[in-house]
Amino acid sequence: MSAQSDRSDADLLHAVKEGDAAAYGELYQRHVMAARSLARRLVRGEAEVEDVVAESFTKILDLVGRGGGPTAGFRTYLLTVVRRTVYDRTRIESRQVTTGEIESFDPGVPFVDPAVAGLERSLIARAYQSLPERWRAVLWHTEVERAKAAEVAPLLGLSPNGVAALACRAREGLRQAYLQMHLAVPPRPVCRPVLGKMGAHVRGGLARRDSRVVAQHVSHCPDCHAVMTELSGVDQGLRTVIGPLMLGTACTGYVEAMTGGIARTRGRTRWPPAGRSAALAGGTALAVVAAVALLPVSGEQPEDRLAQPMAALQPPPIPRVAELAETTPVPPPAPGAEAARSGRPRLRAAVGPLGALVRDRPGIVGVRLSNTGEGPSQAVEAVVGLPSGVTPVPADRRGGGAGLLQPAGPADGWRCRPAAEGARCVRGPIEAGQTTAVFLRVQVAAIAPAGAGPSLSIRSGSLRVSGQSASGVRSTGAPARFAADGQVTVRAVGNSLLSCPAELYGCAEAAARRGDRRDDDQWPMAAVDHDGSASTAASSAATLRLPGAGRVAWAGLYWSASAAVAGPIKIRPPGRRGYVPIRPDEVLARELPSGPVYQAFADVTGLVGGAAKEGEWWAADVPSQPGIARYAGWSLVVVTTDPAQPHSRTVVLDPATVAGGEQRLVRMPLSGLGRPAAPVRIELVAWEGDAGLGGEAVSVGSGPLVPAGGDRDPANVFDGSANGARGMAFGVDVDSFSARLGRAPALTIATKKDAVLLGVAAISVRVDQ
Repeated sequence: MSAQSDRSDADLLHAVKEGDAAAYGELYQRHVMAARSLARRLVRGEAEVEDVVAESFTKILDLVGRGGGPTAGFRTYLLTVVRRTVYDRTRIESRQVTTGEIESFDPGVPFVDPAVAGLERSLIARAYQSLPERWRAVLWHTEVERAKAAEVAPLLGLSPNGVAALACRAREGLRQAYLQMHLAVPPRPVCRPVLGKMGAHVRGGLARRDSRVVAQHVSHCPDCHAVMTELSGVDQGLRTVIGPLMLGTACTGYVEAMTGGIARTRGRTRWPPAGRSAALAGGTALAVVAAVALLPVSGEQPEDRLAQPMAALQPPPIPRVAELAETTPVPPPAPGAEAARSGRPRLRAAVGPLGALVRDRPGIVGVRLSNTGEGPSQAVEAVVGLPSGVTPVPADRRGGGAGLLQPAGPADGWRCRPAAEGARCVRGPIEAGQTTAVFLRVQVAAIAPAGAGPSLSIRSGSLRVSGQSASGVRSTGAPARFAADGQVTVRAVGNSLLSCPAELYGCAEAAARRGDRRDDDQWPMAAVDHDGSASTAASSAATLRLPGAGRVAWAGLYWSASAAVAGPIKIRPPGRRGYVPIRPDEVLARELPSGPVYQAFADVTGLVGGAAKEGEWWAADVPSQPGIARYAGWSLVVVTTDPAQPHSRTVVLDPATVAGGEQRLVRMPLSGLGRPAAPVRIELVAWEGDAGLGGEAVSVGSGPLVPAGGDRDPANVFDGSANGARGMAFGVDVDSFSARLGRAPALTIATKKDAVLLGVAAISVRVDQ
């Protein structure tokens, strides 16, 4: 595979900060095999190797998007992050996770591995770290990895001769820095003039007489003899000290692999055989990577250099977690104001999946477009290319207009139709300062190959913007069910359909959330039927309150139970006398320690939109199995407009993934929804939580979150409490959280005792306009 580029790593990193999507893809292709080579020496199994590599690239991309990270030496920074990622994963798996430590799961670099603690204090290490980043990079590639100058040249943007010259200057700079470290502790007066000349002596740059003086002194001075020996072997010192300092005990194996030609560039990368790649794509990650962010493409004028689409990547793809530009919508100009609109437009675009494109699951591909120029654009055409095995969902499948595609949120003036290998969307002009978005529903085939993500090509008059997302099809992850930009907010309610038998002693106390028998494994769970109707065998209610001036943008009904087979549910809106039977649009089967469970979903937007804004919703008769350690319940999740709310970005994820047991940590990155410290509202639906088992916590990177209901214990979130319900909701949790995004925002759920099925995460992040 070829991915040639004339840009150095420093140029590419600068381009990434400016929003060039293809630049990070080039960095990925240049350095991914080096990251894999190191990861293979730190973890077992190719699936975990790929997860570590993907997570490491994600962390760096997030740092670069926020103005941090490397500026020139990408390889050494990447390798450090790979080691830190493995170290953090091992630490999480090998010890109990406490509530106060949940923030340690968030990425942080650099770090000192305990296995090589002390090396960082050596003089050669301190001297190396004092050098400019560009010098450190050339020394790393040429001395530690022993790469040829021609192979290093494209990384540094130099000719091979330029690399050799830079390496020579860097080695001399290292010697001088090393000598300065020695001189920091005052030497004997007789040694000082000799130490000042020693660097030139080692490289053969002293006059013959001065060289004899240095040699004579060194032969009689043990201290200076030691310094001379170290200076003469500075290249060896780089390998024996700097290599292990950066790579730990994996240094030898990594260097051997690199000298064997695993990761050589000028854009040339060796990839695994096709069969092996397919095996890698099937690995299960420790963290559920839900890269909600969209990948910025580019924002160039017609005469500017266009970003080239990134070549297809082998699995797993890099989840994109960069920030999006946020702008203030500008109202249409008043009549006669055309003269003020003569400025040139400038378009900035983003494309990518929300959440993840998971095999055999529906998903969402989003396009956001901003006009950051000084004048309005012309009409816009967006051609969205979809990966192989990913197809757009036509509107007529849901009763919409024939020939159009089904948007996953408000259309905002966009009209989309199927096109060759994707979709073609059009809309009117975009005013200066305005941001618009369109979200396409897609279906991922069960045999869809992993690889490159969606691509985008924008035309608006003479303006052209193009690029490609790096997040493609995955075997695991949290797919998005719905997305919207605007004055929107999220609400979720629910209740349980099984409870302790009312006739048993202590049940009334437990049902009122008192006492210590509030777990379904302490009772022979039985159906509850509170609606007074002979037509139902199990029923419960929850009160839903929506903004009076709002409009329902989307509503999803979820139900789950301890059973191997799912089926329909009955629902009764406020003010209705009879139930409406609802068949599931999708059913997912999972396995908890207590046995098989399912989660079913149905889109009920029309039903909720036509109902009263406030009142009791009743649900009844889901397939379930009463008994000890059994649960059954339901939840209604609603995204609604609200003119009283600020502009927000909202996404509904329904991963239906297990947290607990072998997978005690689930992490869904949220960086693309908003900037750090932005206010966020979260509605979280989980099944089979036990109030008597603590040790779990929820975070968005700014500290453990306190649920708005139930016991309000940040160390025991899943305590059988459900919004809109009264009393104990055995095995059902519908919790609300309010917080601010952290520096590396991600929805993180950690649990050390309880095992729950994470059903839905509806997230709304305020975007200050």
